[in-house]
Amino acid sequence: MPKTIAIIQARMGSTRLPGKILMDIQGHPMLWHIIERVKQAKLIDAIIVATSDNKIDDPLEKYLESIGVYFYRGSEDNVLERFYEASLLCGAETIVRLTGDNCLIDPNIIDSTILYFKDTKFRYVSNIKQPSAKCTFPVGVACEVFTFELLDEAYHKAKESYEKEHVTPYMYYQQKSIGCYSNHIDLSNYRFTVDTLEDYEYIKVIYRYFFKGEHDFYLNDIIRFLKEHPEIAELNTNAEQKKVK
Repeated sequence: MPKTIAIIQARMGSTRLPGKILMDIQGHPMLWHIIERVKQAKLIDAIIVATSDNKIDDPLEKYLESIGVYFYRGSEDNVLERFYEASLLCGAETIVRLTGDNCLIDPNIIDSTILYFKDTKFRYVSNIKQPSAKCTFPVGVACEVFTFELLDEAYHKAKESYEKEHVTPYMYYQQKSIGCYSNHIDLSNYRFTVDTLEDYEYIKVIYRYFFKGEHDFYLNDIIRFLKEHPEIAELNTNAEQKKVK
């Protein structure tokens, strides 16, 4: 049975860019690109998309069925509960949390974060969030890895609404066994998430340059391209990351 499960959090009802998860990028929905890139991670046993049971996500269910990808539908607001139930469904021992905003997620970074998690024996590891350490990866390649035991603890003990909405705050604010996987170069000034229309147009430019039917371009390739074309890197400099409530 699969043990290391990537759960991709996705829904149609984005407040800033509704329906973005199925918006087109080079002939495919954004979610398809995310799934195809995650499939390349060697340490992932299975992928499941966790979406809401709101009717607005019916088209998302239909799409996932059409491409043969596992999905779970649960609470729209209590995403922690949705993750917990999805993890139970697939018998996960280790969960890799990914989001539907990040269509340039790097499978090499996913694998490296999982390896760091396994080597250090932390209960929770993030490459983007850590209260006592500076994030060195760009926004948009976020990967969180944690044990099912910790997810179970969070599910039963988290009390605040933001802990339930954002899945992992209980894990990295209430616990001590947490780690931060850092990049050797600080790339935190780059932004590759899709939160606004400006972000979407920016990501489409990157995909038009790289995507020729295969996901054979990764973070280092993208950074090199943007350094060679600084005018492109400036396209979404005014975009602001949505804040956790």
